Amino acid sequence: MKMLVIITRPEKFGEVVTALQQVGVLGLTVTDVRGQGCQKGVTQIYRGTEFRVDFVPKIKIETVVTDDMAEAAVEAAVAAARTGRAGDGKIFVLDVADAIRVRTGDRGEAALLGCPV
Repeated sequence: MKMLVIITRPEKFGEVVTALQQVGVLGLTVTDVRGQGCQKGVTQIYRGTEFRVDFVPKIKIETVVTDDMAEAAVEAAVAAARTGRAGDGKIFVLDVADAIRVRTGDRGEAALLGCPV
C-alpha cells in the first residue's frame, strides 16, 4: 500500500479531488496548510499597502491506496494540479506497512476497499 500526500493550490482542490475519484480513490483526509517552496512567498497588496506573505496557503490531501492504484492516482493528481507556475505543489509517495479499519478489524488492503455497512 502507498500513502499519497498531495500539497496543492487551494483553487485546484476540487479538480484534484475529482481526478482522484475518477481513478477510484475512495477515502481522503484534507487539511488547510501553509508552506514555502521555490516561490519563497508572495507579495500582496491590502488596502493600498504592499506586504509580503512568507508562507502561502495550500491544501494537503492524504490518502492510502493499493500499490496497483498508486501510479494512476499520482498521474491524475499531477494532471489536475499543474498550472505550470511555481507553487503548483508536491506529491509524496510513502510505503504503508499496514492499515486497520477500527470498526471491523479488517487489515491491509481489505481495510481500504469499499465501505461496508
